[in-house]
Amino acid sequence: MTSGTITLLFLLIIGFVSDSTLIATAACLLLIIKLTKTFRFFSLLDRRGLEVGLIFLMLSVLVPLAHDNMAYLDLLKKTLSPHGILAMIGGALATHMNGEGLKLLKLDPQLIFGMVLGSIIGIVFLGGIPIGPLMAAGLTALFLEVIYWFK
Repeated sequence: MTSGTITLLFLLIIGFVSDSTLIATAACLLLIIKLTKTFRFFSLLDRRGLEVGLIFLMLSVLVPLAHDNMAYLDLLKKTLSPHGILAMIGGALATHMNGEGLKLLKLDPQLIFGMVLGSIIGIVFLGGIPIGPLMAAGLTALFLEVIYWFK
């Protein structure tokens, strides 16, 4: 067995033990791809997996708008409320942090392993949901910037 197969089996076990269907499903799918030797899917997932995942995330968030469950006047009121304004600021800061994370990953791609490990810890022990490495990279960039300020 290769180290990649062992790692995926370990992640599959962690997914089952922690009752995290996301980790278990991802590890299982990657194991199937690896064991059936359909390696072309690895490059496809590597290139486009994040984009496809984000598309499905956006679709799930935007479904209430598509159902016409919200009146536009209510939507406008909510958006201009204090909570809505904070949500806009949060969205702007999050996308900025994602951009900083992308820059960091381009400069130091080896950090991705620590982010994946941290994501697994967050899923298993903190009940978190993995939505991608960019926010983890953005927070890492922020932490590094704060450390540099105090040097």
